[in-house]
Amino acid sequence: MEISRCEAVVLGVMDYREADRIVTLFTLEHGKIRGVARGAKRSIRRFGGVLEPFARLAVQLALTGGLARIDGADAATIHPRIREDLLKIGYAGYACEAADLLLPEGLPNPRLFRLLAAYLDHLDTAPAEPSDRRFFEVNLLNVLGYRPDLDACASCGADLAAAPGCHAGPSGGLLCGRCGRGGRTVSARTIGLLRAALRTGRFGVLLFTPDQLSEAGSILDPPLAGHAGRPFKSLDFLREMGG
Repeated sequence: MEISRCEAVVLGVMDYREADRIVTLFTLEHGKIRGVARGAKRSIRRFGGVLEPFARLAVQLALTGGLARIDGADAATIHPRIREDLLKIGYAGYACEAADLLLPEGLPNPRLFRLLAAYLDHLDTAPAEPSDRRFFEVNLLNVLGYRPDLDACASCGADLAAAPGCHAGPSGGLLCGRCGRGGRTVSARTIGLLRAALRTGRFGVLLFTPDQLSEAGSILDPPLAGHAGRPFKSLDFLREMGG
């Protein structure tokens, strides 16, 4: 049994038995881990009430090969301002659900950990913006190797910069005007914003118009849904909140 002290973001929490909790953690050192926190609903000394979604913690784990044992947790931040705003809760919940659904268990991914942590930190200090959600999504897909090509036609390989028009394919890939006739038109500005999101590395810098958000969704939503394997529950809440 390996004892490890890790930096972690809480992706999800489920009550278990009378006093325990099953917690899904995205750890910097070990990737996604599911663990049981015995007595978490009662023990203030060991857990201090910090085992809550999108909190960033220092956790002590016993890695057992199955469910890990969570022996203690201290908060780096619980992102208090997110918890005061329902729209921010929606965006934070979506980001954590996306990481949970798309990440395999037990594989460290420091780049994705930093992306998720940066998004939650940004949400805690800045207004909730749908542009930042698209920024997170394109970088999430990029880090995981699932991002559609933004430079070449997914069908014929033509250079999209030289194409007279671009369209979103049914699986989210971009098609040149010849291959994508009848598909959703995507403006050069939207493609440029997505490319810039991969270079910028900072939330809050890029702003999409409502039309550009929708066009970006026609590129990013299909691969997200396809690799998640089930609908995102958090998206229903976001739609209700107008996000």
